[in-house]
Amino acid sequence: MKLSEIKQLLDNEFKARNSISELCYEKPDPLFIAQKYKDESIALICALFAYGNAHQIIKFLESLDFGLLHESETEIKKALSSHYYRFQKSEDVIALFIALKRLRDIDTLENIFYHGYQKEGDLLDGLWSLIQRIRGCYPHESYGYNFLVGIPPKRVTSAGTYKRYLMYLRWMVRQDSLDMGLWSKMDKKDLLMPLDTHTFHVSRKIGLLQRKSCDMKAAIELTERLKKFDRSDPVKYDFALYRLGQEKLV
Repeated sequence: MKLSEIKQLLDNEFKARNSISELCYEKPDPLFIAQKYKDESIALICALFAYGNAHQIIKFLESLDFGLLHESETEIKKALSSHYYRFQKSEDVIALFIALKRLRDIDTLENIFYHGYQKEGDLLDGLWSLIQRIRGCYPHESYGYNFLVGIPPKRVTSAGTYKRYLMYLRWMVRQDSLDMGLWSKMDKKDLLMPLDTHTFHVSRKIGLLQRKSCDMKAAIELTERLKKFDRSDPVKYDFALYRLGQEKLV
C-alpha cells in the first residue's frame, strides 16, 4: 500500500472507532472497565492485567473490588486471598493493590511518572520512574509479579514492548471518546505505540513497520512512521490498528 492509502485507511478507521460504543461486552477491552471509574490507580490495574483472552480479562477485572484501595492492608489481604489470574497468584494481586494503596497516600501516579519524564521529556524515563516506585513501596518478588509490574531494563534496546504500560499512558494522556485524559502534565506527542501482536502484524502487513521483532525498537519505529500522519498525536491510531487486527479486517 502507498503511504497515502495507509493514511486514508487509518484516518477512516480512527473516525469509525472513536466511539464509546466500541467499549462493550460484545467487544471486550480493559478500557471498558477503566472508563467506569475514571481513576488513575484503577486504570493501571486494568491495564496491567490486560493480557490473554479479552473476555477473561473483563471477567477477572469485574471480580475485583476496587474500593479495597481505600481499605486497610489487612482487609486487602483478606478480600483478595482467593483471587488469581493466569501467571498471578493471590499474593501477586494483593501486592499490586497494597503498592497502589500506599502510593495513593504519598503522591499521584501522574506526579511520580512526571518526575522522571520532565527531565528530558522522555516517556521511558517517566515509565521507569513509575515502575521503580511501585516496586519500591511494597517489595514483592515472584515470576507472576515481575511479569505483571515489570522491571526497568538496563538498556532500552533490550526492552520488551511494555505494551500494557504504553496503553495505560494512552488512556491517561489522550482525551477523546475512548481515552480518558486524566493526566495533564504530559504531551500526547511524546506517547509511544502500545505494540501488541495485533498492531505488530497489521503494521507489518500494510507496510508501516519493517522491523521483524516485536520489541521496543519496533514500537519506536512505528510511532515515528505514524508521526508522518499526525505529528502531534501519532498514537491516536492505536485502537484502529488493534481492532483491524483483532477483527481480522486486514
